[in-house]
Amino acid sequence: MKLLVNLAYFKHFLHFMKQITVAVLFLIGSISVLRAQEKPIELAEIWNGTFATEGLDVLRSLSNGKEYAVLNLAEDGTRTLDKYSYDTQQQLETIVSSADLDDISDFSSYTFSEDESRLLLATEVEPIFRRSRLGIYYVYDLSNKSTTKISEHKIQEPSFSPDGKQVAYVWENNIYIFNIATENTQQLTNDGKKNSIINGVTDWVYEEEFGFVKAFAWNSDGSKIAFLRFDETNVPEFSMDIYGKELYQKQNVFKYPKAGEENAKVSLHLINVASSEITKVDLGNPYYIPRIQWMNASNHLSVQTLNRHQNLLKLQRIDASNNTVTLLLEEQDAAYVDVTNDLTFLADDSFIWTSEKDGYNHIYLHSNSGELKRQITKGAWEVTRYYGYDKKRGSIYYQSSENGAINRNVYSISKTGKRKKRLTTSEGTNRGAFSADFTYFINTFSNATTPPTFSLHDASSGTKLKEIKNNQALLNKLSGYEISPKEFSSININGNNLNMWMIKPKDFDPSKKYPLFMFQYSGPGSQMVSNNWHNSNDYWYQLLASEGYVIACVDGRGTGLKGRDFKKVTQKELGKYEVEDQITAAKELSKLPFIDAERTGIWGWSYGGFMSTNCILKGNDVFEMAIAVAPVTSWRFYDTVYTERYMQTPQENASGYDDNSPFNYPELLKGKYLLIHGSGDDNVHVQNTMRMVEALVQANKEFDMAIYPDKSHSIRGGNTRLQLYTKMTNFIKANL
Repeated sequence: MKLLVNLAYFKHFLHFMKQITVAVLFLIGSISVLRAQEKPIELAEIWNGTFATEGLDVLRSLSNGKEYAVLNLAEDGTRTLDKYSYDTQQQLETIVSSADLDDISDFSSYTFSEDESRLLLATEVEPIFRRSRLGIYYVYDLSNKSTTKISEHKIQEPSFSPDGKQVAYVWENNIYIFNIATENTQQLTNDGKKNSIINGVTDWVYEEEFGFVKAFAWNSDGSKIAFLRFDETNVPEFSMDIYGKELYQKQNVFKYPKAGEENAKVSLHLINVASSEITKVDLGNPYYIPRIQWMNASNHLSVQTLNRHQNLLKLQRIDASNNTVTLLLEEQDAAYVDVTNDLTFLADDSFIWTSEKDGYNHIYLHSNSGELKRQITKGAWEVTRYYGYDKKRGSIYYQSSENGAINRNVYSISKTGKRKKRLTTSEGTNRGAFSADFTYFINTFSNATTPPTFSLHDASSGTKLKEIKNNQALLNKLSGYEISPKEFSSININGNNLNMWMIKPKDFDPSKKYPLFMFQYSGPGSQMVSNNWHNSNDYWYQLLASEGYVIACVDGRGTGLKGRDFKKVTQKELGKYEVEDQITAAKELSKLPFIDAERTGIWGWSYGGFMSTNCILKGNDVFEMAIAVAPVTSWRFYDTVYTERYMQTPQENASGYDDNSPFNYPELLKGKYLLIHGSGDDNVHVQNTMRMVEALVQANKEFDMAIYPDKSHSIRGGNTRLQLYTKMTNFIKANL
């Protein structure tokens, strides 16, 4: 009886196990089907728009604070400028459409006159350098729907007068005024000449390093125009061959002051619009004038000046009625003082200013005589963006890293430094675009798992009122791809807790060994470890992860958002501490049980290329492979403003320049090295790569390289990016 019972139990057990086995096999099969539905990202998809996000293009609040304008592009190519209600989020009207313009087939940007009765529309735009553009511009009258061409020539930086009746602009280095009603043009300066004298727009180095192009400004009543004049006569010239498609190449020759060389002599001038009289303002021969801005009083102009070392900044007030100069404040630093766009004048010309003087970037209030009234924000975190001042509520709006250096949130605070309020609650990167009257703001939010979402918020409380766009379609599309999470953490390196992210293969197995591929930029004040949505490189890293690589990024010493001392420790030694941190980080990560210590690579672009080159040389026992795209190989070859800010001049700091210049120790190369550059790079000249190549050749070192004809620092256009990243991917797979 006992045996029969056991046999019956055994039969029941076999039947149960059979069911379990079928269930398990079904589950495994289902997982396999799900995995099969997740395909790896392909290189072509990264560059053909497959993963493009939707946004609000050229969003601008209208002056009533109740409406805003956005550029839209229809599937048939029609461009429209549309007006929306903040409150309802409904489209109210199409302000202008390219389909209704006889003379304009398309326009790429717009600017309202102060009273919003007219628009400047940009067409046929072509780039000069990174920020500068030439274009054909039209005035569009909203009342009668007419268009008026400003000039037959391609011009720069057109700007309405305060009454909207005139447009000032620059053509061939001279300033002009166009009268809209009469269509007459008046030339105000006459000495402009290519590679010699520039009026009203900046030279190459100001554009690149001080971040602005338009170097003129109307005062509040339109009676005066202040402008900067650049005398480039003694600035050395740089030339690049442009190969094009012609039988003979051409040369692009422009003024480029390399570290230690002479800069343009810059001076400040005032134009009396009625008489066309021009007067020069005596500022005592400042070395740089990185900002000019009219104050609320029509005769008061603010000017910021810097010495050559950029460690002494002066904010001065010019009384345009008699050209007298008054010092408002000085900022001094042992290393350098950052130039920002954060200056705001209140009704009485007291002003809001940001400074690092307490060790972190914070907001300060000064009287109209320059006296410090109070520090408004405080703490071991950084104000990362200043949005503006609401005079009705007495509130200041800003973005900061208070919720962790890799995150950004939007805040308000009273100008007394009280009633601070966090207006955004989502963990990640929040950016506010405020209505003109500060009733609303549109928040752009993203993090490592959420593509940009756009939502309307109440500016006083932060309450979310409506969702505008969410890019859910992109998330749905990405659900069909192998996407591995970006894991944020920190790593203790050389006595500092450094921010880090890591991406592992989707089918990560901690018992296996994976090659490590590191990315970094590392330039002063930069940040690569941040909690925001993917850029094109992030999709590339997902592709590499699907191929079995672990990708990591570490922000070392010298990067931003951790205070003044952390950022400025690299002063006079660019490439020393940053390289030490990347080498040490690679060693520490190689100790992880799932990292193959014999397969470590690193790459970077521009400053990052300088870093990756130094890493494979100075860390030749750590890195087996490196890719350098458009690298600086000697800071002697780079421009004055950027380089001397951190290094002083080569004449003052020769060892700082040479001890970390990779072509001075090419014999250290052991691993596989790929060197890439665009021959038309006006920023980091291909000279850097050519000198590195010659050093490696003379050291009898093998390496790979690619030169992209006529391509700029970004190395893009047509299939260029696809071919470039295909080359880098194949190099990684062959050598790591």
